Amino acid sequence: MEKFKIKGEYIQLNQLIKAMAWSSNGAEANSFIDLGKVKVNGEIEYRKRNKLVPGDSVEYNLQKVEIE
Repeated sequence: MEKFKIKGEYIQLNQLIKAMAWSSNGAEANSFIDLGKVKVNGEIEYRKRNKLVPGDSVEYNLQKVEIE
């Protein structure tokens, strides 16, 4: 599992997907979320701007990252 260190209190889900290079742009990241392809802490997440904090984990396409 990869780790991603955030600089502030949180990062939005769609921003994380872009930062991890799992999508080429924001529209594509939002599409992945709309289609139910992204899980946060093991549950499918549909909120594009869900605030992720240290300890959260995100899964997409057999890839997983933990927020630090």
